[in-house]
Amino acid sequence: MMNSQQPDISSGSPHAAYDRSMQVQIEERSRQEQRHKLLGYAKLALGLLAAFFMVRFVHELHGIWPLLIVIGAFVVLAIIHDKVLKRIQRIDVLIAFYDRGLARIEGRWSGTGETGERFIDPAHPYSRDLDIFGKGSLFELLCTMRTRAGEETLADWLLTPALPQEIRARQSAARDLQNRREFRERLFTAGNKVRPCLNPAKLIAWGQREWSFGSRLISILTAILAALWVASIVYGVIQNDYYPLLLSSFLNLAIRALLKKRLEASIAAVEDIAADLDLFVELLEIIEQENFGCERLIQLRSALYVDGVSPSIAVKKLNRIVHYLSQNENLAVRWIFAFIFWTVQFATMAESWRKKYGTRIQVWLATLGEMEALAALSCYAFEHPGDTWPEIFDGPALFDAESFAHPLLPGESAIRNDLRLGDALQLIVLSGPNMSGKSTFVRGIGVNAVLAQCGAPVRAKRLRMSRLAVGASICVLDSLSGGISRFYAEIKRLKSISDLAQGTIPLLFLLDELLSGTNSHDRLEGTRFVLQSLLSHGAIGLITTHDLALAEIPSNMNGLATNCHFEDHLENGKLVFDFMLKPGVVQTSNALKLMQSIGLVGDHL
Repeated sequence: MMNSQQPDISSGSPHAAYDRSMQVQIEERSRQEQRHKLLGYAKLALGLLAAFFMVRFVHELHGIWPLLIVIGAFVVLAIIHDKVLKRIQRIDVLIAFYDRGLARIEGRWSGTGETGERFIDPAHPYSRDLDIFGKGSLFELLCTMRTRAGEETLADWLLTPALPQEIRARQSAARDLQNRREFRERLFTAGNKVRPCLNPAKLIAWGQREWSFGSRLISILTAILAALWVASIVYGVIQNDYYPLLLSSFLNLAIRALLKKRLEASIAAVEDIAADLDLFVELLEIIEQENFGCERLIQLRSALYVDGVSPSIAVKKLNRIVHYLSQNENLAVRWIFAFIFWTVQFATMAESWRKKYGTRIQVWLATLGEMEALAALSCYAFEHPGDTWPEIFDGPALFDAESFAHPLLPGESAIRNDLRLGDALQLIVLSGPNMSGKSTFVRGIGVNAVLAQCGAPVRAKRLRMSRLAVGASICVLDSLSGGISRFYAEIKRLKSISDLAQGTIPLLFLLDELLSGTNSHDRLEGTRFVLQSLLSHGAIGLITTHDLALAEIPSNMNGLATNCHFEDHLENGKLVFDFMLKPGVVQTSNALKLMQSIGLVGDHL
């Protein structure tokens, strides 16, 4: 076993790229803001001029052409102004994206992104202990999603170690996307909103529902009735006979009343998904237009197509149907729609679309979610050029890391160490004083293992590891409502970790201050028994301790275990930690010194 400290690799290249891009967008926003003001003043002037010509026309009853010209100019300016406002909105999203990228590189990202707290599962073997979700979590660092489907995919990858061949496929895809910065930017800023808004549950539920508004026969019948109603108007104008119009109107209203309940339910279901369709179309178009080089990405894009029809075209069609259906809310024309069965026609068209493509929605969203997750991994790789792609393989338990550090710590301040677990060495008993970095060290091992097995780069110069099931007992909490003490919660966690060790995947266990809630004798015997059981099943791992009695455990492990420690020293009257892993048992303690430093105990102790 060795230890080393690698200088932090400069993140200047991605930092400079983001900074330059953000400055360009800030300058462009300033120009667009000037256009916005000028157009606003021009519209105001045209509005006043239109009012003048309107008064003049009403007063003199001639000279309408100047009024029409001014109104036409106002409409043109309004269209241009709307485009400028949308451009400003887009620029704001880009600026926010670059700022968040800079925040991640500079280590000020905690609390600024999506925390993924809804994915927290207290029963999971490591998610809470390794800060996978929550403020300042690994999920928050990685997540750059526009959709909940992408968030769910990334969360699943962080919670479930993949097979080595799947990991290699994700690495290849993420490497391909790493240099496609423009593609990632378009993907991450789609929809002109800073936060994700596409919710897959509603779309999938609508696409898979069994209930239907009605058959094609209803559409044909109502189309005929609508045509007859229009014809009755023409007949009435020509023949001055409006009885056919009255009869047709009453008939159409009666039929619409019969269809009303089913119609309203169908419209409500379609309108419920309307808000997500614009973003859905934009994201699909971005993926379809990109010319990928990696086989995994090519396969993902190909999986989107149905009978040669691109998904964006299909969803655009649905979006148009929903748009026309929403016109039913326009009070100016709503009374006409009641007679020509406008909503019936478009509700039927929506049902026809759902029958043809509804089952594909889940596939499209799953593909989109995977593409977003791969793009998130590539974004992390781009922003952390000093991180490395790990080598993962099937085989006996192994974790062999050179110059690794905790990925959630800023690169320039993270202390790097070497560690090799596996083959002859299965266990390290890690001792050290308070605040010396034991828990951070153990978490760094676990977080790097999670990153490696989801397909991302790791914070290390090199990492070789077998496929590992990770089990951690670092942040065990009691449950007041459930009547569970911390000690009982801990032994339940240890039981779940023990069960993992008996599975088909080798176990990496990370145990912090094991069994601290009991007396020294029971703690030593319980710890020895738990560790012997884990090692007998081929597991590898670390335990941390303040209790030096536990440092005797390696002597009875037939060379499978060893002691290591972190230490501190006094420098100008202050405790200083170097956070470097050293062999052997710690020889110092700082508990009283720390208590004295805050005035809890006197200096005479």
